[in-house]
Order: sequence, then C-alpha cells, then structure tokens
Amino acid sequence: MKIWCVLLTALSPYYLLSKNHLFFGISTLSGNRLRQVNILKNLLLCSHATVIRWFAYLYHTFLNGGRHALKTLTVAFVMIGFMANAQTNTQETDIRDILESMAENLPDDYDMTELVDLLERYRKHPINLNKTSVEELNTLVFLSPLQIANFFTHIKENGPLVDVLELQSIPGFDVKTIQNLLPFVTLTNTTDYQQINLKNLIQAGENDLMMRLAQTLQKQKGFTDLPGNRYLGPPEKFQMRYRYQYSSILSAAFTLDKDAGEKFLGKPFDFYSGNIALFKLGRLKKLVVGDYTQQFGQGLTLWSGFSFGKGPDVTSVAKKDLGLRPYNSTNEYSFFRGAAATINLFKNVDITPFVSFRNLDASQKLDADGNLVQSTINQTGLHRTPTELKNKGALAQTVLGTTVQYSNEDLTIGAIAYHTYFRSRFITQTAAYDRYSFTGKSLTNLGLFYNYTYKNMYLYGEGAKGLGGGFAYINGVLMSLSSAVSAALTYRNYAKDYHSFFNQAVSESSEAVNERGLYAGLNVNPNKHWAFSFYGDLFRFPWLKYRINEPSKGYEVLAQAVYMPSKTFKILLRFKSEKKQQNTDLDVPVKFLDDVKRAGYRAETNWQLSKKWHFQNRIEVSQYKKGGAKRELGYLIYQDVNYSPMFAKLSGNVRFAYFNTPGYNSRIYAYEDDVLYSFAFGMYSGKGFRTYLNIRYDIIKKLNLWFRYGLFIYQDVQTIGTYLDEIKGNRKSEVKIQIRYQF
Repeated sequence: MKIWCVLLTALSPYYLLSKNHLFFGISTLSGNRLRQVNILKNLLLCSHATVIRWFAYLYHTFLNGGRHALKTLTVAFVMIGFMANAQTNTQETDIRDILESMAENLPDDYDMTELVDLLERYRKHPINLNKTSVEELNTLVFLSPLQIANFFTHIKENGPLVDVLELQSIPGFDVKTIQNLLPFVTLTNTTDYQQINLKNLIQAGENDLMMRLAQTLQKQKGFTDLPGNRYLGPPEKFQMRYRYQYSSILSAAFTLDKDAGEKFLGKPFDFYSGNIALFKLGRLKKLVVGDYTQQFGQGLTLWSGFSFGKGPDVTSVAKKDLGLRPYNSTNEYSFFRGAAATINLFKNVDITPFVSFRNLDASQKLDADGNLVQSTINQTGLHRTPTELKNKGALAQTVLGTTVQYSNEDLTIGAIAYHTYFRSRFITQTAAYDRYSFTGKSLTNLGLFYNYTYKNMYLYGEGAKGLGGGFAYINGVLMSLSSAVSAALTYRNYAKDYHSFFNQAVSESSEAVNERGLYAGLNVNPNKHWAFSFYGDLFRFPWLKYRINEPSKGYEVLAQAVYMPSKTFKILLRFKSEKKQQNTDLDVPVKFLDDVKRAGYRAETNWQLSKKWHFQNRIEVSQYKKGGAKRELGYLIYQDVNYSPMFAKLSGNVRFAYFNTPGYNSRIYAYEDDVLYSFAFGMYSGKGFRTYLNIRYDIIKKLNLWFRYGLFIYQDVQTIGTYLDEIKGNRKSEVKIQIRYQF
C-alpha cells in the first residue's frame, strides 16, 4: 500500500485546486469500473495531501480531454466522503442508533422484537446487493423508498455493483446511510437453495433459544389483599423464544409469554405463538402456517405488526410494505393466526390469499334480546385480574381475503379485499364522539394501492373503503431535488366513518380515521459532516374526539441539525412543537376548545473516547401550556456510558439521569438500552433520579447472559403509579435476567 502512495505522489503534479475549478458529478461507473474503484480504494489509504495531488493530476488530464480521467475523477469526488472513515472499522455500526431514531415515534409499550431480530439476522447473513429485491431492502428501516428505487435504477443502467463503496455514486445515499447499511450487506455470491433432507436440516440449521425473567422489586397494590380485583398471579414476568432457520427457505418459531400478575399454575404461560414458514419454492414465494403479519400499501387497508410514522427522516412518511411475514413478537393483538401464502400467478403478478381465526379480548354485556355485544376490543394482552380473565378470548374473529399485486421495475399496483366476521355484535357507545364507530358483526374492506418511480420522484398512495362506511385515501411524493436534498409531500383524508380493524396509516391520531392532513418535509445533507431535517404537518379533525366536543385542528413542526466532524463524535440539536385543541378545564356550562401547546428542545452529544468507551450526553426541555393556564416547564439531563471492548467476554452500559417536570403533561420520554430483544422507553415525569445498568457476559461462544437493573428515585412523593400499579414509597426498581443459546 505504501508503494501505491509513493507512486501517486511521484506521478501527481503539484497543482492547487481552487474553488472555481472543483468538479462534482454522479458517475455512471461504466467501462473499467472495477479498476477505477480499486484505485480509489487504495487512494483512500494514502495521505490527504497525496490524494489531493492525484485529484489535481486527474483534473488537469480532464481539461486536456481525458475521458477515462473524467470517470475516475467523478467517482473520486463522490467517494471522498469515505476518506475520514475508511481508516476506521466501517463494519461496526451501532444498532442502538438505528433503533432509537426509528423508535422515537412509537408508543412507549411498542414491541420491536421483529425489527431487532431482523437486524441481528442480517448481521450474520448479509444481503447480497447484486441479488436482492425491493421487498428485501424494504426490511431495512433506515432506507427510504426513494433510495431503494434509485438503487435499482443504478443497477439497471450500470449492471451489478463491483464494490459496496459504489453506493456513494447513487443519488440519495449519503455517508450516514451507507455506514448504517454496510454491516448488513455484501456482494458475495451465496446460494439460497440447499437440498432439504434430515441431515441438512439438523447440521445446517440455526437454532436460537432465549429465556428472560423480569420483576419489579417493590410490591404493587395489585399484589396486596384487595377484595375482588387483585392480581391473581406472581409478580415475575417470563418470556421464552425459540427460532429455527434453514438457509433462507425454511423457518420455524414459537414464543411463550407470561406478564407480571398473570397466573403461572395450571396453564403456565398466558400467551402462546408460533409458526412454520417456507420461502422461494418455485411459484410459491411464501407460505406461513400459524401466526403471521401482513403489510401492504400505505397501511390504510391491511397492515399488522410494527409500523413507523413521522420521524426526523422525512422520507419515513412513505411506508415500505413487506407483504406476508411470519410473526415472532410478543404483542398479543397485532397479528393473524391461520395460514397465508404468496403465489406467483405469472410474470410480475402475485396473489396472497389468507385466512385467520382468532379469539380476541373484549368486555361484553347482554343486550335487550339476551345476546352478547361489545363496543371495543381490548388490546393490552393483560390477564391479571378476575375481570381481565373473564374478557380473555371472549370475542371470536374470522378473517378471509386476498391481495393481488403487479410489480415491475418502476411500478407497483395492488388490490386488497377481505371480510372480517365476529361472533358477537358491536354496538355504538353513548358518547357523541363515538357516533360513527363500527357497528354490526361483519365488515368487508377494499383497497387499492400504488407506487411509481419516475426519474427523481417516487409517487405513492392508497385508497380504502369499508363497505357501509366512508372512504379514506393518502397520496404522496418523495423527490431527490439534488444529490444533497430530498423532499416529501403527503396529503391524507380519512372519513369520520371509515372502518378497518387493520389500519396503521400515517396519522396524527392513534388510528387513521376522522382526519385530514398535509405533510411537507425536507432532508438536507450538504456534506458528510452536516445533516438537516425539517417537516411541518397541518391537520384537521372534522368530527368530535375524546375530550374534544367540536371539530378541531392543529399542527406539528420539527427542525433538526446533526453535526458529525468525525465518525467518533456527533452533535444533535432538535426542536419540535405541536398545537392541538381540547375541551377547556374551566367549569363552564358549555365546554369550548382551548389551544394545547407542547414544545421540546433537545441537545445531544455522542462521542467515543476509544474503541472500548462510548459516551452520550443529553439535555431535553419540555413545555406544556393549555389555554390561559400557567405554562409547565420540565427538563431531563442524562449521561450514558458504554463499555464494549471487541472480542471481550464482558460488556455493558449505564445511565445516570436527573429529571424535573411539574407533572404528567410535561413528561419526557427517552429511549433506554435494554437486554437483547427487549426495549424500554423511560417516562420521566415528576422530580427525581433515574439510573440503570446493563451487563452482558459471554459464558462460552454461543451462550450469552444479560443482566439489567433499573431504578427510579422520586422526590417529594409518598406513592408511585396509579390504581393497581401503585407502589408505596418513592422508589421503583426492576431487575431482568436473560440467557441466550445459539446452536
């Protein structure tokens, strides 16, 4: 390598590149691409001065008509973003950063097991970029639909990649995106198909067994001797998961789960889940028997499992559907149970028929005719008290339907039709805002979705209707305005009487109904050091809502700046503000709407002292104001320390935090590290201290042990929590132990 640098230094004339002579472009990497990329990879290992002299030589040759020099020069400037990072281990990325950026817009109890399991699997079995598909890249949550479309356009025009660093020549692929991507991709040729026989299934299959035990150490009110409505089981929470994977054509899994307070005797586990899945068997592209999820279009008609909404990356507003997938999470509501398959009918046309039989939790009563009826479905999955046990599995649900989808290189069009039948009838609740909610025993849903890539634009949308109810639709576009700027624009209109039990489209509310909104966002990445994000979302609710006695409106805005002078140091600044309307708290005969304003300010640094030590500091301020009441102002300060020596048996991290918020309305949520496959969103409300410690110990090569201890210490309080979760005193602590064996 030193010989390369010496030769380059000797050959390169000592030209100076002035700002007026810089040339930048997106190379097509045609011709001798492999030779050019190899030259550039060696260049990245030379000194900055040597590289600049070589660029000057290439530039001089270009001015004198050197065609090949033009290509190499262009690629060189495109790849210069890697110069500072090529001398570090680019294969080591922090999954934590990816998860936190995705998780900030999810409910605090959202189960992200599916996502983590996927990223861990891609670490072990990277995606072959030269043999991948749109659906496979859709599973990488940090890639936008526009980036994926640009990737396949590049492959179509230039042929297979000759090196992963060639990604930087694709519009929209900034340095941070590629750093996130590198640990999960490869260009190595791998064979998916191996002969399926008992010997191969045993010897080549991968097994993953995980067991976890967790408990809150202080006694909660529900575990005391309350008459009639106490927790019937012990305070331990227990989970066990087993996964089997054979190449990429066969998988099997089962999950067992018992929440704190649920019975452990008789039927040891409260929740059972499992499936067997086959892939890539000729025209049978997928087959799942057991529990599964379906994600199509923009989530308006048919979407189950995890889903992301608005976030700092404005392109995330466009959903990336994954179609049929086996379900491996512990969320007890958001999945189907039965059988489904994706079959290739003929070129570019797939059909996905499915059937599901579930027993859902519901609080039921007798109507005037003596029939059982209900108004809502319970989604918590908790069965701790006599009442919760009575509601368990009370409502039988049957779903039968299909999705037909046409896809080519630029266009996808799909149609969805399915029928949902319930054993008992839904009735309307007495509240005025519930006037347009679903009633009856059955519902037929129809939907039509599309996405189309045209030059630098990705257009997408979906229209949906529940028969007997209203219509809902969403349409949007992602645009690459330049190599450094991308934009998103989305309009949504969901009728107040639109009904769907599998609806997770982008919305301000918890479900996509009774809402109109216009979203606009901008990502700006001027160079490898800076990244800016901006979005604004205007929305209206045409009908009443809970605690809102008339039509209302509001907005949400976000601005974020990230500065990364090196791979080991990052500064983040964020401002987020929203305004909604809600019934006044004043004691007046007729409730009017007050403006409710929330704002958040965040400053954060991430820095690496060495390969072993990593630190994160954050200060966050929250504001809350309703009508003419006094403004609430809260803040959170924390320090994270991460110790992760390479190839060491022991690693871990710790957080020290102080928070001070006047009340629940000014609460602050912050992502917390946890044991593998488990994630927490700490809710910081009130005044006090928070600390937690995570330790991982590798007992042997394939046997790992995790330990976690977390503690809240509140000031000026006598009790913590409410109702059955109430704890006497000012401390709340939890311990968690997990063991994982891979064989």
